[in-house]
Amino acid sequence: MPLVPEKLFPFRSRYHTQSAGHRMHYVDEGPVDGQPVVMVHGNPTWSFYYRNVITALKDDYRCLAVDHVGMGLSDRPHESAYEYTMASRVADLGHWLDEVEPEREIDLVVHDWGGAIAMAWAVQHPERVRRIVLLNTWAFTIPEDEPLPFALKFARTGLGGFLINRFNAFSGLATRLATARKLAPEVARGLIAPYRGKPCRRLATLRFVQDIPLKPSDPAWPVLAETEKHLSRLADKPIHFFWGGKDFVFDDRVLDLWRKIWPEAEIDYLDDAGHYVLEDAPERVVAGIQRFLGP
Repeated sequence: MPLVPEKLFPFRSRYHTQSAGHRMHYVDEGPVDGQPVVMVHGNPTWSFYYRNVITALKDDYRCLAVDHVGMGLSDRPHESAYEYTMASRVADLGHWLDEVEPEREIDLVVHDWGGAIAMAWAVQHPERVRRIVLLNTWAFTIPEDEPLPFALKFARTGLGGFLINRFNAFSGLATRLATARKLAPEVARGLIAPYRGKPCRRLATLRFVQDIPLKPSDPAWPVLAETEKHLSRLADKPIHFFWGGKDFVFDDRVLDLWRKIWPEAEIDYLDDAGHYVLEDAPERVVAGIQRFLGP
């Protein structure tokens, strides 16, 4: 029985084995010789988040959407066998891309943690990037005066971590807080489906929250600092933001930081959409992505 109804996620599952033996699930739809569009999700979503983009683009583009280790339909290794850190995520993405698209320029569509991870890879391989689409994300260290949203702050406490790991609190809560409008029940179930069941099913969602770097001694801080330092390497690429104005995670101050980094980037500001901008405004965002990527 499929994890989610086939009508919502009618894509064939494929798997890439990392060097340590862990399998990463990914979707590969469309002509193999089509322009590759690589989609990287955040926390606590998975490739399901990009289902409408894949459906719209797959006739003309090679659509590649990966699930991070421990998320979506990918393997759930024990912490003794895998480091649930940003550095591992960046290495995983590169390992996968070296197999599926090692030579051609790719288009990136990224969201949340997917933006930080993909930009960390991209600044080291700018020659492999053609265009970039960013959906409510970041790829720089957090300024001291930028407060952590209450939901994330609570998730990092002992009680919050317990509720996430034991009761799937984070992905469940996100289906209510991350959108400006109420999700259809089947969509909400689809977003949280991979994280139901035993606590090991959602260990990665907890570790992602705990990996948010708040100070230089945090493991992800140097990775983000190095990424931020080299974002200028991508400044000559066509870059387009689709930004939900009702985001409880990345507010307009984060968008302003992006404007300073890439002042030439195009921005579609959707004042009635939240953090899950693709869920709140799928038609507008998907049509905008199609226009931006071109024929």
